[in-house]
Amino acid sequence: MASWFKRRDSEEPDESTIEVKARVIADAVRAAEQQQQPPRQVGPQAGIAADGLVSGGDFAEPDAPQPTAAAVAFDQALAERKSLVQLCLYALDRAKSPGVVERLEEGLAGVGVAAIRPDGARFDPAHHEAGGTVATTDESLDGVVAETEVVGFSDRGEVLRAPIVTVYSKGQS
Repeated sequence: MASWFKRRDSEEPDESTIEVKARVIADAVRAAEQQQQPPRQVGPQAGIAADGLVSGGDFAEPDAPQPTAAAVAFDQALAERKSLVQLCLYALDRAKSPGVVERLEEGLAGVGVAAIRPDGARFDPAHHEAGGTVATTDESLDGVVAETEVVGFSDRGEVLRAPIVTVYSKGQS
């Protein structure tokens, strides 16, 4: 052990240093790496590296099975799809051309994202957002959606955005 370390006193009385051979440090690092296994990670941000290790995502238990490359690719594809759908909704909200709006809605419908326009349906605060009211004298129209102000969207049954609607209200002027 005496050959691994060499004590060198500095010229300052309170300071001294210990020099360690590079081989000793390299051996210690290798030994530590062999004893310590990196935590496995899973989740939508996980990826499979060329060496087969999973990286990114949430930490998993050490003995939890690693996801397959297909599962990781599927999770990544779902995350990318969600991002693209959100980007399309953003573009749809800002589109000025009726043709562009129609084309975006058709494209979204083709991948399972449906527009929600509840015109004529009974207002349901669990599924609609009230943007305003319009007066009516017809009792049968009280509480019915008069117009969709902002189109809502659902992705295979999951509401992405509730529609904002104008509701008929009896007795208001």
